Amino acid sequence: MAYATINPFTGELIKEFPNATDAEVTEAIESAHQAFLSWRNTSFANKAEILNRAAALLRDSKRRYAELLTLEMGKVIGEAEAEVELSAQILEYYAEHAERLLAPQKLPVADPAEGEALLVNEPLGVLLAIEPWNFPYYQIARILAPQLSAGNTLLLKHASNVPQCAAAFESLMRDAGLPQGAFQNLYATRDQVEQIINSPKVHGVALTGSEGAGAVIASQAGKALKKSTLELGGSDAFIVLEDAELEKTIDWAVFGRHWNAGQVCVSSKRMILVEAIYDKFMEGYTKGVAALKAGDPMDPNTTLAPLSSQGAADEVKQKIREAVEHGATATEVGPKVPEQGAFVQPTILTNVTPDNPAYYWEFFGPVSMILKAKDEQEAIAIANDSPFGLGGSVFTADEQRGLAVAKQVSTGMMFVNHPTMVKADLPFGGIRRSGYGRELIDLGLKEFVNHKLINVVDINAPF
Repeated sequence: MAYATINPFTGELIKEFPNATDAEVTEAIESAHQAFLSWRNTSFANKAEILNRAAALLRDSKRRYAELLTLEMGKVIGEAEAEVELSAQILEYYAEHAERLLAPQKLPVADPAEGEALLVNEPLGVLLAIEPWNFPYYQIARILAPQLSAGNTLLLKHASNVPQCAAAFESLMRDAGLPQGAFQNLYATRDQVEQIINSPKVHGVALTGSEGAGAVIASQAGKALKKSTLELGGSDAFIVLEDAELEKTIDWAVFGRHWNAGQVCVSSKRMILVEAIYDKFMEGYTKGVAALKAGDPMDPNTTLAPLSSQGAADEVKQKIREAVEHGATATEVGPKVPEQGAFVQPTILTNVTPDNPAYYWEFFGPVSMILKAKDEQEAIAIANDSPFGLGGSVFTADEQRGLAVAKQVSTGMMFVNHPTMVKADLPFGGIRRSGYGRELIDLGLKEFVNHKLINVVDINAPF
């Protein structure tokens, strides 16, 4: 596994990084364990001070951190700055709320003889975080902030194409005052990942990534009897009913599918349109997609970035070809994207039927799958006909109708009149092949804690 910075816009190899040695991995595990022994007893006030300082440092150097995102994975600079801000907000959320969310809970007891029952939340220890390249800082922040707040320490194995982003976040936390060993970046190999999971000093693993990677890590964690959480792929439905405010809905559709060049697990990948508005939506949506401007992601006028790598772009193009071979219609939209860089021409797929394997795929790029439904109930059925279950949205002028539809779509997150969004104070996670477990708010905070019962009973209580 080669860790390297390759500019997706120019194809230039900027810098390479050596893999960690086995000795470095062993040393990191021990350092993380020793840090845990003291960090678990650190006061919430001190933890909050460090998290708030890290948030302030991110904001103070927002442009510098953003440019590193754009350099390594091609994100347009405005979206890169937004990611830096979101990461700061997550750090601040736990600085403000973690103590309250982790407070001991007194349990009601049916019989006074049971005594006083208390549920306390204790950290597990060293955790391994395996993170993807599409949101290099945000993905770290949403596991780091809650788990440091809970008293755990972390080892990070980041994606091989964002090594400088990984190192930058490690430096950030060190500059914020985090003790040595409490958060360490490792350029680990796949064999070393298994070595980490099998260590008796490591007590859990959180992965955000592909289905294939999730299956491997879940298997390794299961064999080692370690807790795991998986945030995997998605193919979010974007349902448009006949009473939707169409102009604004189309704007959200263009954004929901193409932010981060479509490389988002909660991107609006399947547009499910009822017949009554199908033609009008398609006309407006095609114009909206055609108006996107592909180019240098450092240019503030660019609205469509290259993909994270040439390999990622080639994979999306191959999937489009295979979808067409099985009967789909692929329509390229807008001006030709630059030949330089890992760009994919925005493409609309129609005539995709359930007998086409592409119907069930996740397209991780600027590819829109358009599906027609005769009415609301068929739209819901199409939305649920997916191996994934991460996010989704429904657009309608009637909010109560939207709520009723949202309740019938089988996903971890549903939004009415907005594409799936990510915020510091909203939970994140899915079902089925989109993974298990939750991140953010109290749900993410308590994924890797021991929910310990302490029961104080009168020694004279009856048997």
